[in-house]
Amino acid sequence: MIILLLWIVVVSALTLMGSWYAKRYNQPDFLIVLFAVFTVFSNLAASKIATFHFGSADFFAPAVVLIFSVTFLLTDIVNEKFGRRETHRMIFITFFAHVAVAIFSWLILSLPAAPFWTDQKALSSIIGLVPRIILASWIAFLVSENLDAYIYDLFKRITKGKHLWMRNAFSSLPSMIVDSILFVTIAFWGIQPVKPIIVGLIVIKWLVGIIDIPFMYLNRFILYKK
Repeated sequence: MIILLLWIVVVSALTLMGSWYAKRYNQPDFLIVLFAVFTVFSNLAASKIATFHFGSADFFAPAVVLIFSVTFLLTDIVNEKFGRRETHRMIFITFFAHVAVAIFSWLILSLPAAPFWTDQKALSSIIGLVPRIILASWIAFLVSENLDAYIYDLFKRITKGKHLWMRNAFSSLPSMIVDSILFVTIAFWGIQPVKPIIVGLIVIKWLVGIIDIPFMYLNRFILYKK
């Protein structure tokens, strides 16, 4: 449990450098790069289902949930500093990065291996993306991340820029539910037990979302400090 919390803190802390860059150069470039790296890697490694121990309870979810969940924090940071339009631009840029990685992966795997090279199977297990997982991740990504951007912007206008924790939590938590249900249902229906994976994903994502609330304040402090 302690190691799990430590990993969440470490991954979330990476966003602070993106905020420093955004403050220093008034550009979201670094945040976009982080967002793309987090989501593309999550797409590549989404097939591994891990066990997460919480005392006497065990939850099952793709191992990359610890990384992908932080993308909702990145979405909120960009939305806070640069607005919803820039956030949607970041999401669609990253979506095309997903497409490019999938095409490159198929290209590399389709080339015939040298007769003395025996790692084709190992490489395929790493970058041989299952079509269902690709489709699931693309649909869930586009729907959930854009939903997060809309809800965050809505709460920001309703609260007139106040109550940062409220728009951070109330945009990320429902978006995480939508992402979990869409991804697991499309990717694993008929292959893996869907219900426990959905429950595990939501629990871990909410844990990350709660831990990320202080990081949202830290990032805003960096973005707006004089």
